[in-house]
Amino acid sequence: MTTQTLSATGLSRPVIASLIGGVAGGIAFGVMMGLQGMLPMVGMLIGQDSPVIGFVVHMVISLLIAAPFGLIVTRLPQGWPVTIGVGVVYGAIWWVLGALILMPLMLGMNQMVLVIGDMQWMSLIGHGIYGVILAGVAKFQLQRA
Repeated sequence: MTTQTLSATGLSRPVIASLIGGVAGGIAFGVMMGLQGMLPMVGMLIGQDSPVIGFVVHMVISLLIAAPFGLIVTRLPQGWPVTIGVGVVYGAIWWVLGALILMPLMLGMNQMVLVIGDMQWMSLIGHGIYGVILAGVAKFQLQRA
């Protein structure tokens, strides 16, 4: 499906650009999580401790949180530093919401909400990398057209 086809279905260019960025950022962060053995825990969000299922769940989440970034990126000043900086902040926001709050709650680990240890710090780095790639790819896609 081309970008023109997607635009014809009602998805805006910035959202499509962000979805492409979400795929790129999600793959990079997913590989990092795989190397650290974190993907089975992500799979447990749907009751499966498989790293493959965890990667699929992770990619779905990556796309879901990428789409709203498209609405943000169009309201930013044109410069790359601001876009990348906002991507880092966006990743950090989702680290707090996802890794520190929603994931522990969904896994029944209420005592782990807002607890920060070594695994959570690594997750912050991954979310930051995701945000940088999301923002950079989305901006690049929007500048191409």
